[in-house]
Amino acid sequence: MSLTLVIILAALMVGLIKGGLGPVPGALLVPLLSTTMRVSEAIALTLPLLIVGDLFALPVYWRQWDGRMVRLMLPAAVGGIVMGLALLATLPDDTLRRVLGGFTLLAAGYKLASDSIATLSYKPRDWHGWLAGWGSGFGSALANAGAPPITAYLLLQKLTPTVFIATTVLFFFIVNLIKLPAFLATNVVSTGQLLSIVWALPLIPIGVWAGRRVVLWLNPRLFERLMLVLLVWAGVTLLLS
Repeated sequence: MSLTLVIILAALMVGLIKGGLGPVPGALLVPLLSTTMRVSEAIALTLPLLIVGDLFALPVYWRQWDGRMVRLMLPAAVGGIVMGLALLATLPDDTLRRVLGGFTLLAAGYKLASDSIATLSYKPRDWHGWLAGWGSGFGSALANAGAPPITAYLLLQKLTPTVFIATTVLFFFIVNLIKLPAFLATNVVSTGQLLSIVWALPLIPIGVWAGRRVVLWLNPRLFERLMLVLLVWAGVTLLLS
């Protein structure tokens, strides 16, 4: 598959995710791009796509998030980002592929367990938010795979769907903004590489538009099963590559 086609698919996928298809497809973004480039480059080039997607999602959910939970998780998330970046800048590409494969399989495992997580008897503690923030920051910096920890944590808080989505949108928008200058400072990606995908950014609102319509007619269970199959395939492929 050519690099141009892969970037087009990635930009459309970001739009679909932000348009309402949820975080599971997000775990496929880096594996998709890593078929045509180094894993560290794939992780870095996914970042501006996600930030643009967040910019389209934020107005939709403006001030509908739980600010207390975002404030609780963010300090630990910064620590996780620093640790994830340290590994990203030093690990060889083969090792990163295996780490990414592990994160991808964890995302699939989380999806399988999410229904059970939501029904657990649970008493909230602040340190649960710190742990979720750290795990999401670490996973996001190392593999753009920070969704499972925060999603599991927020599921246990029994939030309404709108507050749930708005809180994750705001949290990852801030996390992604923190990561961008850090990626540039540590030479994970160059300004030239980021500019090389500017042409694909207009595809994101098209994906958002399509995502909003797809969720109206697509069978959710069928979609989830398809995503799980793709996640497992991508994870195993990366582990064995």
